[in-house]
Amino acid sequence: MATFRTFDGLPEDGEEDWPIAGPLIPSLGGSMDLPAIVYGAGTFSNQYNPDDHLSGALPLRSVRLALRYGIRAFDTSAYYGPSEIVLGDALHALREEFPRSSYKLMTKCGRYGVQTFDYSPATIRKSVLRSLERLKTDYLDTVYLHDVEFVCTPIAPRITGNHTVALREEAAAYGLAKGDEAKVQGEGDQKILDAFHELQLMKKEGLIKNIGMTGFPLPTLLRLSILILHTAPFEPLDVLLSYSHLCLQNASFLEFIPHFYERAKVGQLLAASPLSMGLLTPSPPSWHPAPPKLREAVINSGKTWQGDYVNLAVGFSIRQTGSAEKPLPLVIGFSSPREVHEAVKVWREIQDGAEERIQGENRARNVYNELGYLDWSWASP
Repeated sequence: MATFRTFDGLPEDGEEDWPIAGPLIPSLGGSMDLPAIVYGAGTFSNQYNPDDHLSGALPLRSVRLALRYGIRAFDTSAYYGPSEIVLGDALHALREEFPRSSYKLMTKCGRYGVQTFDYSPATIRKSVLRSLERLKTDYLDTVYLHDVEFVCTPIAPRITGNHTVALREEAAAYGLAKGDEAKVQGEGDQKILDAFHELQLMKKEGLIKNIGMTGFPLPTLLRLSILILHTAPFEPLDVLLSYSHLCLQNASFLEFIPHFYERAKVGQLLAASPLSMGLLTPSPPSWHPAPPKLREAVINSGKTWQGDYVNLAVGFSIRQTGSAEKPLPLVIGFSSPREVHEAVKVWREIQDGAEERIQGENRARNVYNELGYLDWSWASP
């Protein structure tokens, strides 16, 4: 295993280490006052980058530039290999320029490997305490239960496809019918509740400010967040994060948003992964769960746009978050200062108008629609 660098002295600033003149990323207010863009630190793992990248200066330089742009919230996880260590070391090295009070830290617990999950209260507590140590802080702004669909009792008529039918004619099949709000469907659901209650204890102890939940299947996230609300002590989730469901290929999160707010009383929603974990890039990671035909659809969709398809995809997600009924931060993963600059550039372009982009987005989404993959979700688990 690589040894990850603890910085005694900071890397010297070059031209690339300072924001390009223009508007900075604003805070959105809302219950958690998060910035419009949140730094996704899943990139500080071997899923996206090799050890020599993670042990070098690029992670710190990327974090420093993001903070200077106003991106003052970070999303990581115990599951993301060395991510918490790399991020904690970088933030500690930057403490004079950016003290702990100037940014928010969000991490996850419960998942520790590809098939390793432990939602027992004792392990949840140990995980949070370890995250505090790795991130070199005495409190966490948010702790999420990570990838809850792998632990809860599965309730769904199908595992792939467009699941917005769960909000209408197939609500009962997804466990979302009226009268099912407090129904514990099985042992897995109870594990979710027990882990949530342990996080509530840690919140009362001042170690956590907000409790959240993450996962992929939107009906499952909605069902569990409603269950938590209707289970003693009847407190809603503070925050919920959905990934790969507010992107150019799949924007079905938009239909679920009102239900999370109205039926589950979730305090804050976040959208993550505008590039759908690298799927909407020229070189999707080999481990990506998208089936071959969806990967082919991405290639065909990319042919409709003569510019940078990655930037088109990021811009689509940014534009959608700006039109949401409540502030909706977007989690974007960054590996280098260049990627930070590019995301801020796209964000600024969206603020200035996006007519040509909208036409390009529509053409790209039409391809997914024609091939049967628009708003289509893969199986998880």
